[in-house]
Amino acid sequence: MSTLAPLRLLREPSNASEGNQSNATVGASGGWCQGLDIPNELFLALGLVSLVENLLVVAAILKNRNLHSPTYYFICCLAVSDMLVSISNLAEMLFMLLLEHGVLVMRPSIVRHMDSVIDTLICSSVVSSLSFLGVIAVDRYITIFYALRYHSIMTLQRAVVTMASIWLASTVSSTVLITYYRSNTILLCLIGFFLFMLVLMLVLYIHMFALARHHLHSISSQQKPPAAHRGGSLKGAVTLTILLGVFFICWGPFFFHLILIVTCPTNPFCTCFFSYFNLFLILIICNSVIDPLIYAFRSQELRRTLREVVTCSW
Repeated sequence: MSTLAPLRLLREPSNASEGNQSNATVGASGGWCQGLDIPNELFLALGLVSLVENLLVVAAILKNRNLHSPTYYFICCLAVSDMLVSISNLAEMLFMLLLEHGVLVMRPSIVRHMDSVIDTLICSSVVSSLSFLGVIAVDRYITIFYALRYHSIMTLQRAVVTMASIWLASTVSSTVLITYYRSNTILLCLIGFFLFMLVLMLVLYIHMFALARHHLHSISSQQKPPAAHRGGSLKGAVTLTILLGVFFICWGPFFFHLILIVTCPTNPFCTCFFSYFNLFLILIICNSVIDPLIYAFRSQELRRTLREVVTCSW
């Protein structure tokens, strides 16, 4: 899948696109530097699955008044962000295909304008998705460690301010990114934002897991149910591994790609890594497919409402 102007620079920096690309390609043994040819149909299929999946989450939360709480509002915003990730990638793919096959004919100035709009939507959805993943982690942390004060800490007003701030910051930051996409400073800010979210989630979820394990250990020492203790600890470890593993696997390669653009744009190894950009985009779209399974569909109340939505029992 080809990409539009600013995203082409993220695919491969301009100062590595001429002589160094050919050198890396010639020096590659086995042709692994040729990249991975991912069919447009796969982008389309994953995008549609993510769109339908997250749309159902939003519909279920809006339908059930029991889900009208800050926690589910954050999950709803994450679903909207993931929908935008899918919609923006689908829009980019369809736009490029129509242009390449001559179905859509536009003046270059209009193409550049559409280019900026789609790229801004893509970047905004990525930033907001990462932000709401962090907010959900903070919300869960408050729920566990400040359970008695949760409703006074995470009020509806504060939740609305948080959501509005994230959407506004995502829009502004994505506009700045697309405007100054050739600046390494902008890329460093984006990389720093990802690393901050990674460390935040890592610290919060490990602390929550440690508390849960300590709680289970206290119960086992009093009531002596070793099997339940081991089972609970194993379940907590699996949940923690899934949360952090999915986040790192889906987002890590893309941001490692950005790190290489800043640190070694002309290095042959880095140039080879750049050729797998489409794979990194696929992983981000996969994250939009997986997020509802981790954060939404594990709720029994939401699953019940989801069944009602699917069967049109409004």
